[in-house]
Order: sequence, then C-alpha cells, then structure tokens
Amino acid sequence: MNTINMDDVGKTLLHRGWMLATAESCTGGLISARCTEVSGSSNWFERGFVTYSNDAKHEMLGVGSALIEQQGAVSEQVAHAMALGALRHSKAQVSLAVTGVAGPTGGSKDKPVGTVWFAWAIPRDTGPTLGAETAWIKSERQIFSGDRLAVRDATVKHALHTLIQLLGHP
Repeated sequence: MNTINMDDVGKTLLHRGWMLATAESCTGGLISARCTEVSGSSNWFERGFVTYSNDAKHEMLGVGSALIEQQGAVSEQVAHAMALGALRHSKAQVSLAVTGVAGPTGGSKDKPVGTVWFAWAIPRDTGPTLGAETAWIKSERQIFSGDRLAVRDATVKHALHTLIQLLGHP
C-alpha cells in the first residue's frame, strides 16, 4: 500500500458512474488534493469538505454537537456522521471521512497520537435513489506510527486504498 494509483480510483468510480465526496479533519484536505492531482478528476470527484474544527463538522456536515461532545471528535460515530453528511451536502454517491489525532500533541490514553477513524459510505445498490439514506457504511480505526506528516500520509493512503477495495477495481 505504499502508493495509490489515482487513475485506479477514478476508473473505479467512473465505471459505476459515481462521484466521490470527502470529509476530512486530521488530513486537512490532503485526500482531496490527492484526488484532484489527476487530470479528468472532475468527472469523478464532486467535492471535499475540510472540517478540522468541531464547529466545521457541525456547520458543514450537520454532525450533531451533542454527538461530538458525547463521543469525541475522534470516534467511530463522528466518522460515520461525517461520511453521511458529505453525501447529504453534495451530489456524490460515495463518500469517505477521516477524523484523527495526527500529533504530536492531542493524544490521550484512549486515543493516542496516530489514532484515526475512517468511514466510507457506498450505495447499497444502483437503484434510482442513491445517497445518504441508502448508503452502506464501513468504518474502522487505525493507529499509525510516526510523526505528524507520517500519520497524515498513512491516513490518505489507507483511505484511498480501502475505497478501491470496497468498490472493487473494474
């Protein structure tokens, strides 16, 4: 998983006629930047939300303030809500969300530096109503080692690699 072929991401989405939206916290837009490095990405990349602050998660994606307060911004529940919010606030059919502690500060016993929660929202079928209400969600936690740059880079690679796996490369 050292490198991600962005052409594969694009081909996989184009093959299905789907658009991608991202919701990023700890990566600060790096996933969106990686997607848009590829010529023609406007055919499959719909938009990216950089929701670094809790207020941004709430205002841009509709993540409940109470959810963030109860579960913490770095949690499975918030990653889920971010992925669904990206679908609700875009015209995309597929979304991915990341929220984590890139470091070097901000970690805790329960959420050490390097902890990242991921969520991918994917249509259950190819029916006429694709979107947040019909999405299948996969979420997972990873703990990456290294400095801030290494954690963010590993997060980008893992998010995109898993997206390709979940969608199945054509």
